[in-house]
Amino acid sequence: MVSKTDDIPASVPDCNPVDLQLDGAQEGTGTSKGCLKESCGCAGHSAETAMVNGDGAHTEEGESKQDGNSEADGGEDSNEQEVIVIQDTGFTVKIQAPGTEPFDLQVSPQEMVQEIHQVLMDREDTCHRTCFSLQLDGNVLDNFAELKSIEGLQEGSLLKVVEEPYTVREARIHVRHIRDLLKSLDPSDAYNGVDCNSLSFLSIFTDGDLGDSGKRKKKGTELEQIDCTPPEHILPGSKERPLVPLQPLNKDWKPMQCLKVLTMSGWNPPPGNRKMHGDLMYLYIVTVEERHVSVTASTRGFYLNQSTTYTFNPKPANPSFLSHSLVELLSQISPAFKKNFTSLQKKRVQRHPFERIATPFQVYSWTAPQVDHAMDCVRAEDAYTSRLGYEEHIPGQTRDWNEELQTTRELPRKNLPERLLRERAIFKVHSDFAAAATRGAMAVIDGNVMAINPGEETRMQMFIWNNIFFSLGFDVRDHYRELGGDAAAHAAPTNDLNGVRAYGAVDVEGLYTLGTVVVDYRGYRVTAQSIIPGILEREQEQSVIYGSIDFGKTVVSHDKYLELLDKTSRPLKVQQHKVLNEKEESVELCSSVECKGIIGNDGRHYILDLLRTFPPDLNFLPVDGEELSAESQHQGFPRQHRHRLACLRQELIEAFVEHRYLLFMKMAALQLMQQKANKDSSKTDVPAITETSATDSNLDSTQTASAQASTDSTDPTDNSPSVAPQMAPESEESSSKLTTNGPVGPTGTQNGECKSPLEGKELEESIPGLAQAKELAETLVSEDGSGMDPKSREVVLNACKAVGSISNTSFDIRFNPDIFSPGVRFPEDTLEDVQKQKQLLKDAAAFLVTCQIPSLVKDCLDHSTLPMDGATLTEALHQRGINVRYLGTVLEFVDKTPAKAQLEHFYRIGIVELITRCAKHIFRTYLQGVELSALSAAVSHFLNCFLSSFPDAVAHLPPDELVSRRKSRKRRNRVPGSGDNTAWASLTPSELWKNIATEAQSYYHFKMQCESVDQVVEKYGLQKTTLLREISVKTGIQILLKEYNFDSRHKPAFTEEDILNIFPVVKHVNPKASDAFHFFQSGQAKVQQGFLKEGCELINEALNLFNNVYGAMHVEICACLRLLARLNYIMGDHAEALSNQQKAVLMSERVLGIEHPNTIQEYMHLALYCFANGQLSTALKLLYRARYLMLLVCGEDHPEMALIDSNIGLVLHGVMEYDLSLRFLENALTSNTKYHGARSLKVALSHHLVARVYESKAEFRSALQHEKEGYTIYKNQMGEAHEKTKESSDYLKYLTQQAVALQRTMNEIYKNGSNASIMPLKFTAPSMASILEQLNIINGIIFIPLSQKDLENLKAEVQRRQQLQELGKSEEPAEGSPLELEDKIPVD
Repeated sequence: MVSKTDDIPASVPDCNPVDLQLDGAQEGTGTSKGCLKESCGCAGHSAETAMVNGDGAHTEEGESKQDGNSEADGGEDSNEQEVIVIQDTGFTVKIQAPGTEPFDLQVSPQEMVQEIHQVLMDREDTCHRTCFSLQLDGNVLDNFAELKSIEGLQEGSLLKVVEEPYTVREARIHVRHIRDLLKSLDPSDAYNGVDCNSLSFLSIFTDGDLGDSGKRKKKGTELEQIDCTPPEHILPGSKERPLVPLQPLNKDWKPMQCLKVLTMSGWNPPPGNRKMHGDLMYLYIVTVEERHVSVTASTRGFYLNQSTTYTFNPKPANPSFLSHSLVELLSQISPAFKKNFTSLQKKRVQRHPFERIATPFQVYSWTAPQVDHAMDCVRAEDAYTSRLGYEEHIPGQTRDWNEELQTTRELPRKNLPERLLRERAIFKVHSDFAAAATRGAMAVIDGNVMAINPGEETRMQMFIWNNIFFSLGFDVRDHYRELGGDAAAHAAPTNDLNGVRAYGAVDVEGLYTLGTVVVDYRGYRVTAQSIIPGILEREQEQSVIYGSIDFGKTVVSHDKYLELLDKTSRPLKVQQHKVLNEKEESVELCSSVECKGIIGNDGRHYILDLLRTFPPDLNFLPVDGEELSAESQHQGFPRQHRHRLACLRQELIEAFVEHRYLLFMKMAALQLMQQKANKDSSKTDVPAITETSATDSNLDSTQTASAQASTDSTDPTDNSPSVAPQMAPESEESSSKLTTNGPVGPTGTQNGECKSPLEGKELEESIPGLAQAKELAETLVSEDGSGMDPKSREVVLNACKAVGSISNTSFDIRFNPDIFSPGVRFPEDTLEDVQKQKQLLKDAAAFLVTCQIPSLVKDCLDHSTLPMDGATLTEALHQRGINVRYLGTVLEFVDKTPAKAQLEHFYRIGIVELITRCAKHIFRTYLQGVELSALSAAVSHFLNCFLSSFPDAVAHLPPDELVSRRKSRKRRNRVPGSGDNTAWASLTPSELWKNIATEAQSYYHFKMQCESVDQVVEKYGLQKTTLLREISVKTGIQILLKEYNFDSRHKPAFTEEDILNIFPVVKHVNPKASDAFHFFQSGQAKVQQGFLKEGCELINEALNLFNNVYGAMHVEICACLRLLARLNYIMGDHAEALSNQQKAVLMSERVLGIEHPNTIQEYMHLALYCFANGQLSTALKLLYRARYLMLLVCGEDHPEMALIDSNIGLVLHGVMEYDLSLRFLENALTSNTKYHGARSLKVALSHHLVARVYESKAEFRSALQHEKEGYTIYKNQMGEAHEKTKESSDYLKYLTQQAVALQRTMNEIYKNGSNASIMPLKFTAPSMASILEQLNIINGIIFIPLSQKDLENLKAEVQRRQQLQELGKSEEPAEGSPLELEDKIPVD
């Protein structure tokens, strides 16, 4: 079997490239062919996926976007990329396996023979064969040959499956494969976080697969049969937050037992004389019927022998049941095995392939039920043969990770097929390396690896395992003494990883970085790196030929390195600079001094120690004699930080440069206007304003004027949202922004005192002709400065000076990362430059505080950013370049915001994040003193102190008879940094909370008065389940899934039995699929322009390419599927939308986690498409699941909850559950009113929805009351004439008539009693169409019936806007982000 991450389908030719399942009708079994096919050998794709302008389209990003002054698009024609895909036609072959009917199999010419092997090992009727060859007319096919290269293979050829003799390796693979088949429905691997398995629960809520079975479930439309009552804890207002429903029981998981025991026999390995009879190994098996048998695996197959537990008799039993496959043997001796194995395989192939394909990186679950621990030969063997990296696939060798990582980088990348092959290889090696590094790091901390310097103190030890180098995050040899000791040593690895990520993304040929993974496990931080060939034989002093090994005391440089690093200096904004070495000579560098260059024995140029790739953050780096800008000081900066390695994030540098670029354009334009005015009025000689300060004040006055004009927004320091590309599911960082110097970012003025978002427009209106001047400025700037007339050159020079550009003829901002590094000295002649650089750093620090933080808060106010938990909050901060150490500052800013009430959800999530991060810091040092035998006791004690209301939590020390005194004293120094091994037991709740408050003050500079968990919960309105989830996810704790009583004052909430596991928390680089990403972006751009069909094709193509690079499972594929589903839905193909969205949900569950905020949103979209397909009960179940997860993750009080509740309310209205429907809709109304303001159109819509339910209940008075509220809002916001206002007033008239009619009838009854003649009243159950229409509106999907003329106008308008945006005029706040799922296309 190929290694786990290989079994990944890329695209099955000739079927819809998105859909991994052919419908399987041609094989009667209904199996999905190609579920686990290896992705197409991309090399063969040259013809199929080549684009017309494949070469030009994507010159390396580094060059294409280099120039700041070229337009934002930087010479990429990706938007217009024509995609021509010639699908190479597939053909059908017949396959004949022993003992089965021949069947047809669709194959494609680029597949390898091996992929047919994979398919056969997955098919229900041939899955038990592993050791066979395929033969065509008696010739054995080579496993690694492509089908098109095989002579005589054509449509209709018959391939025979021929059983081959076993070897020891083949026999092991066979046993492992059988074990995998037996365990295929068992979730324990997913709970234990091994082999890239992870959980998915969607199928429980959809009763299996949505696609085909949807047709069977038409019963859903007969309304009576739906039970719509949600569980108690999901209803609005419910206070209980149960944990158990998080992982519902899947009835398929109680696997039918096929065997009791299957293990290696104690008689292995066979003695010499038996080896010569062909014995390979012996197995011991106990069948369900309690029959104990001993089996020989021989070259010819498997047979029963006569050995027992205590006597060895290898002779075949009588009968011996010799069979080529173990399954055939067992089916003969155990009827129960035969029956259960067959039904197990039926179930296995019915599961959606996305439920069983391995994920690229391991996902861990923080809760798990009690799983029985069963005997498992393969697991046992894996654990003890210390399987380094799938030895059975690469016989007899460990992998040379460094060689693999670097060779994949060197693959050619001239055209699309080459790039795909290269990116796929890079991604594959990276995910394998991350898995191996994680396993090694755990082995190191668990004490299972011998150190390479065993004589030294434990914290200084270093390890090598499986060709990976491991070091601990402690300050060894006082290396970081001046930078903050252990705190700096802890921060350095993540900074270094960010550097590796940045250089990797720029991807310069000839410059190599190390494979780097940072693992936090059991309180220790371990850095895993690939090993530079030859570095271990030499002393570091000899190897380093560029940079410094002592933080700048001695510095060397090297021409080749300068040449290579110069290529990265523009995209990474690093300035080439000179520093002094110990001999007072000046040395040229193009990186920070700690960045070391080493030429390995392989002749490659490596750079390592990239922890200072980005410039220092002066807000957290107090320097004697340096003053920060007034805005920073006003906020209480600079602040003391734990270490001196605080850097600005790459996203911040990007945003700052964008911001400066806009400023630069404005200044040039204004000066040009001035000159033009001077020419016009040259009779009256007006001096041209060349003094930049004058221009500044001129700029500023117009802006302040316009700022006043627009302070109707809640917050005077608003600025337009930084247009961070939200379109990609970028979890780590928006690297799509990596390399523009051009305009995308927020508007604003010098030093980051940002003015209002409208300033740009008003400025343009207030100064006539500015637009033309801007265009003039554009043309000036885009020339290289040689062809300019002197006047224009002067304009550019002034603008350059004003914004701090390093060049005088064009806009170019770069940073010197060595400024303020202790120990680095600069030559005299560069001091002026250094001063400029210092100023630039101060400006960048001020920009973060005065622009980016307000911009984040503004985005939260207008709901374009909606964090739901700690991870999404961190992501929102990072997207804007704000480090998490600013969390306290952000929370204070929110606290002072006038609209604080509308930011309550954000504030609450921020507080939870702050508390759990402080607790994590404390937990880290707490765990380091705990020995392995006391781990679960220590973790449960910590959680009790942190969450339980029980005031005197007492730790249970492990019983003394286990800890022999003598032994414990001797072993004390084994565990890195272990102090007194029982100190942890003395922690008390009040002490822990005191420490948390101190930590919040010292690290985040945030004042928190709290002595206990209950006070905090009370004061900030938190929930304990949320705190538990956040701390578990951050520290890798896995707890038992059960209900915890946190509030009991009589006994603690956790016992040591509740702590199931502790997982590593892993940080690594995520290699990107660049071409696929460009297609995805172009597709989005097309969709925004209204070309849905073209957009759809581009995104389908992107999906194809993503599959090619990442395999079938990846966050970005998830985003792709989600957008496709949305497009399918808008274009009216509901079934296709359902199928794509189902995949998106499954993938989100598997890759991000079952309760990740993204998964919650995917559930909501799926519910909408289910409803549109008439599957009402499924839609409700999905919405209830989304609401439950949301309650668990962030509680009821969140703007997104209003959307879930409106959806639930509408569906319930549709199935005539009026009272329930009202509970949800009224809750949504309250929430919308709170978060959008009482006059928002969302609130008007909420009122209308509530009114409709009251109408259905015939409670016309309440209906009228709500509709009037809605009408008033529409009238005030839209005016009398607007269609919404008219609709509302018509509905009011209708309600009034109905009310009057009802009153008449009532009066009639009162007057005449039972013989009253009653007019039949029209009570209407709402139609499904009207419900669906409302659902579309609240979910931000609007179908606008347009005439042809409207369409033309719309396209013209869109094009005009785009041109505007391309000229640096993105001053207007960006019109809604791309049509993606976060965008609720604003209804208001």
